[in-house]
Amino acid sequence: MDDDNSRTLDFKEFLKGLNDYAMMIDKEEAEEIFRIFDKDGSGTIDFDEFLVTLRPPMSNARKEIIMQAFRKLDKTGDGVITIEDLRGLYNAKHHPKYQNGDWTEDQVFRAFLDNFDLPYDKDGKVTTEEFMNYYAGVSASIDTDVYFIIMMKNAWKL
Repeated sequence: MDDDNSRTLDFKEFLKGLNDYAMMIDKEEAEEIFRIFDKDGSGTIDFDEFLVTLRPPMSNARKEIIMQAFRKLDKTGDGVITIEDLRGLYNAKHHPKYQNGDWTEDQVFRAFLDNFDLPYDKDGKVTTEEFMNYYAGVSASIDTDVYFIIMMKNAWKL
C-alpha cells in the first residue's frame, strides 16, 4: 500500500490500498476508518499506528499482571514511572554502555524508559497508558494468558 516508500500511508495511498484489496467502501467510510488508524492525527498512518489498530484486545488477566509490574516500577505511586522510580530497582551498572563509560547511570535509565514511551513522545516519563500500550504489543504475539502471565512474572519478579 505504501506506494511512495515513505514508510507511512497518506489518505490517497490508503484509499488505493483498500481498492486494491477489493474493499468496496465509499470515501466517507474510508475517511472514518483512516482517522481510526491515524492515532496521532498527523494525516498519515505509520507502521506502529497500523499495528496498534489491528492488534486484538487483551484479557483482564493480562491487564492486571501488566498493572502489577507497573505498580512495582512506580515507587512513588504517582502513576508515572521516572528515572527516580528506577533507582534501586534497576541496576544500570551492568549495562555494557555504562561499563565502557559511554553512558551515565541516568542515560541507561532513560534508554530503559524510552522502550515504553510512545515513539513520537519520548519524554522520559512512562504513564500507565504507555506501559499498557507497550505490553499490548507484546501480548499480541503470545497465544495464551497463562504463558503471558508467566512471562510477566518472570520478567518483573512478581
